[in-house]
Amino acid sequence: MKKLTNITLLLFTVFAIYSCSEDETETPQQNPQTLNIVETAQATADLSSLVAAVIEADLAATLSGPGPFTVLAPTNEAFATFLSENGWADVSEVPDEALEQVLLNHVISGNVPSTDLTSAGSGYTNTLATGAGNNSMSIYYNTEDGVKFNNVATVTTADVSASNGTVHIIDRVIGLPTVVTFATADPNFSILVSALTRESSYTYVETLSTSDGTSPAPFTVFAPTNDAFVDLLGELKLESLADVETETLTSTLNTHVVAGANVQSSGLSDGMSIQTLGGTLTANVTGGATLTDSKDRVSNIIVVDVQASNGVIHAIDKVVQE
Repeated sequence: MKKLTNITLLLFTVFAIYSCSEDETETPQQNPQTLNIVETAQATADLSSLVAAVIEADLAATLSGPGPFTVLAPTNEAFATFLSENGWADVSEVPDEALEQVLLNHVISGNVPSTDLTSAGSGYTNTLATGAGNNSMSIYYNTEDGVKFNNVATVTTADVSASNGTVHIIDRVIGLPTVVTFATADPNFSILVSALTRESSYTYVETLSTSDGTSPAPFTVFAPTNDAFVDLLGELKLESLADVETETLTSTLNTHVVAGANVQSSGLSDGMSIQTLGGTLTANVTGGATLTDSKDRVSNIIVVDVQASNGVIHAIDKVVQE
């Protein structure tokens, strides 16, 4: 898992080549380097639905501006699927604010061509959409099996150059993520997801999918990594998650969730008391952000401010308990 800082995306290098015939004299209008992102989309037949959505959301001027931007561009088929799944006939039926935010969730500030990409493998960066608390929305990328964003959309063509940035064509529209989206998309949280769904009586997934502005959202989730859960099982001298008593598991999971607050790392301070659904934790930031539980178990906060539409996730390296 990547620690915070400005994490770049990792994509396979796939080139979209625009060319003129030998008989044709190239003009600035024909050179893709002179086309901005909107003009590039307009010149690409399979992005006509994206163009219609951008115009409907009144974002054409923004994406024609100086940028630079990196745009994840859904194909026409991707938009058709998105509209059908939500019961809309066309983009004009999508609520204006929702359409704007969904589109902005496909835009990353800065130019991210393949030549600038690292071998990070997976991590988080921010889009121009806003999540709970008007904070910049996060997006998760993973390259283990193709290049995927939020475990939803795969890059089919990368590095379409524009005068004000780069376009990467994707096969799905990326919806606005909840904290559940990131928990299920990031394999570092797979044991946490198993814990949240172990009991048929648990409603964690439904609860943590609650829209911002609807009680008990927003949420602040301190999410233990897989290694953190492995360490807990060792501490309890248990073989697997299935061996943890239901009462213990429920209490433990509750201790990692704050309801009704979207607390980013900048809101933490030394000696800060944090009331979770399962008890009280104490935050400290001097020398590195940590959480201390009632048993004086100290967990390091190793990734901060993974911002979703209905809350924020901070990854921690030790399971805390009441």
